[in-house]
Amino acid sequence: MATKTIADIDLAGKSVLMRVDFNVPLKDGKITNDKRIVAALPSINKVIEAGGKLVLMSHLGRPKGQVKSEFSLAPAAARLGELLGKEVKLGPADVAGPEARELAGALQPGQVLVLENVRFDSREDTKDDIELVKQFGAELAELGEVYVNDAFGTCHRKHASMWACPLAVQAKGGPAVAGCLVEKEIKYLNEAVANPAKPFLAILGGAKVSDKIKLISMLLGKVDKIIIGGAMAYTLLKAKGVEVGSSRVEEDQLEQMAGLLAEAGDKIVLPSDHLVAEEFASDAAKPTDGVGIPAGMMGLDIGPKTVKLFSRIVRESKTIIWNGPMGVFEREAYAAGTQGVAQAMADATASGAISVIGGGDSATAVEDFGLAEKMTHVSTGGGASLTYLEGKPMPPIEVLDQK
Repeated sequence: MATKTIADIDLAGKSVLMRVDFNVPLKDGKITNDKRIVAALPSINKVIEAGGKLVLMSHLGRPKGQVKSEFSLAPAAARLGELLGKEVKLGPADVAGPEARELAGALQPGQVLVLENVRFDSREDTKDDIELVKQFGAELAELGEVYVNDAFGTCHRKHASMWACPLAVQAKGGPAVAGCLVEKEIKYLNEAVANPAKPFLAILGGAKVSDKIKLISMLLGKVDKIIIGGAMAYTLLKAKGVEVGSSRVEEDQLEQMAGLLAEAGDKIVLPSDHLVAEEFASDAAKPTDGVGIPAGMMGLDIGPKTVKLFSRIVRESKTIIWNGPMGVFEREAYAAGTQGVAQAMADATASGAISVIGGGDSATAVEDFGLAEKMTHVSTGGGASLTYLEGKPMPPIEVLDQK
């Protein structure tokens, strides 16, 4: 069964409630990166061109049920208006109240209303009372007759606008479908895991191995190799008996990691050298001679030999999924590992490999290095892509109509 999409339904003259992810970074009230708004344009334009009346919903930050101006979607609505070249209305702070209902009801075909931040209402994401979540979802559903989910970044969360609202639209007899972006995300993540071209490589990095144990276990049964870098590699190296100096280690994970490494055999490839410094704040990066890290030094990136090793494995692969950087890439002194692996992925993609970047820091890194366009797919959801890859339930997707 495949999920129904926005292409499968009639939008002409319909009030369309679309959940998007306009959780954009702001500085002094100005948007510093509008890629999430741009990513929603294909679905938005589809509704406008079909003569639908569009009501957009999104969260921004974590206002925790309080109306705070710094979490207003006003900058996002203004930027969307610029991108569309037309007026975009902004709803009131009472997200789904009488005034919002009036504005939504007055929309003409092709017009757009952005509701205020759904998290201004504490019922959007309360964990204490599912009935309150359903209640807010039903109030949102009053604003439209068709529901479209185009917010992949929150597809692992059972929130009112993501889960209860589509159920309430369906209860009224309306359709609930996936938007263009969610359809694309599912397609590439699913292809990468369900039917990968071999050799199939997973690249994992980031700080905590404990966050990715389930993912590693799941991937071991599917991939040919797993490359592990970032701070999580030091816990695995220590579990193998390697000296890691004062590098970040999750001591409570060592026993489990030793078992995991034994189970993995030669499938898991760890760094063979590192860039180290005496303290995290230092930019005085020194390469190690080998795999061990001297006492008093901490690893902050993979070393030059490892960059060559990892890059060779990447270039030999036909399907590559990546989640988590190889080092502290935000600082130039420790960006070479992440950049080297990203470049190898771009090269592999140019040679016909499928490359999927699993959102979060990895997506930020490939954008920073100007390589995002050279990958097959850069996911818009960090936590959501991990949840999907692990095979965990994703209620907001599961409730959508099936073909």
